[in-house]
Amino acid sequence: MKPSVPDWLSRHLGRPVAILGGGVSGRAAAGLVAALGGRAVIYDRTYERSEFMSFGTEEAARHDLVVVSPGFAPSHAWVQAAHTSGCEVLGELDLGALAWPGGIIAVTGTNGKTTLTEFLAHALRSIGRDARAVGNVGEAFSDTWRTPGSKESIAVCEVSSFQAEQLRHFEAAASLWSNFAEDHLERHPRLEGYFRAKYRLIEHTRGREVFFGPSVRSYACELGFDLPAGRDVNFEPQPVESRLADTVFARPPQRENFLLARAMWLGLGFDEDALIKSAATFELGPHRMARVREVGGVTFWNDSKATNFHATEAALAGFSGPVLWIGGGRSKGGDIHSFAPRIAPRLRRAFLIGETGAEMARCLQGLGPSAVHVVSLRDAVHGAYAAAMNGDHVLLSPGFASFDMFNGYDDRGRQFEAIVADLAPAPPELSTSHKPKPVNRPSSPGLCLL
Repeated sequence: MKPSVPDWLSRHLGRPVAILGGGVSGRAAAGLVAALGGRAVIYDRTYERSEFMSFGTEEAARHDLVVVSPGFAPSHAWVQAAHTSGCEVLGELDLGALAWPGGIIAVTGTNGKTTLTEFLAHALRSIGRDARAVGNVGEAFSDTWRTPGSKESIAVCEVSSFQAEQLRHFEAAASLWSNFAEDHLERHPRLEGYFRAKYRLIEHTRGREVFFGPSVRSYACELGFDLPAGRDVNFEPQPVESRLADTVFARPPQRENFLLARAMWLGLGFDEDALIKSAATFELGPHRMARVREVGGVTFWNDSKATNFHATEAALAGFSGPVLWIGGGRSKGGDIHSFAPRIAPRLRRAFLIGETGAEMARCLQGLGPSAVHVVSLRDAVHGAYAAAMNGDHVLLSPGFASFDMFNGYDDRGRQFEAIVADLAPAPPELSTSHKPKPVNRPSSPGLCLL
């Protein structure tokens, strides 16, 4: 069935629609344009199926409508050319929202937003609602036309700062803003710019019905932004709810995600028991603090999705003592010099990879843990294993983007797991490092309930 969109958008389909970017979002937008009866033209310097590799005012003059992928900042020359030429410019999220017949719940945050998005969709489906996890979570919003929804359907949409700053027509019935910390400063020139980009989601939430964690309120006050009153979610530790003890939400950082989901769930008038039951059947996606394997008394953890400082600090906080840390990658603009002393007390040794590896190693010098810059992830894993003792934990939680050495955090995580899978326990007579020591297990603080 052909999706329904506003008349003004249909009128723009009379001429070819320019799609800036041939990634997941761009290809989804092109598919939706075709489903609406239009013709899409993809512009991308690297996508092999793009029709053109440059976009200026001459190209823009051939189009009435331009759809922009999240990777294009508003200041990008191609986006500016579209505006200069008088084109209607939409972010991919706007295009998807205009064609979506149901309601929208939006989720943003520096960390945890993917898990929160997937859990809310899972919980809604558990009570019989047609719910989809879309947006930055993996399935582009513009792809929902392939399995049409209804007015009763709910799109739980993960919104990144790149997507939020593009919003014009997107409107959420309610939104969750999990947390805020330094990230993406390579795109947003200052911390205020990053916060302002995410704040756009509040402006596109009906009635400003937004639930948020303590760090969001803290930064809003510091940066001079107004937040709705009475929607703060308390993260202070309280006794664990017994029915959550064996779920992924029994320990941080996932306990905070449950509290946020619970606040919205009750705000929407749903039964709390149903949410707790759905928590028991929910499984985390890959590369999120996943226990990979124990080898020779050493436990390996894959937290490759930790692509910023806040995520890495949260992962390290879950252990009762110092770990052997594998970190590094492509910088996202954060202050490494302030990051290093924050994590140093939680590290026994550090094995650093990627473009920031050498600088990260230098910043850790003199702070306690030994730190070495290595050439490859394999060298980091083997080095950590050789240095580990019985009961140690080796944690891959990079704190940086993956695109200097890998195709994405998932590629990085898979390679880590493959390297760990090939490790063999060292024969006792050859091992000097794997001697018994007190076991350092991840801590399990209680879940705090409102």
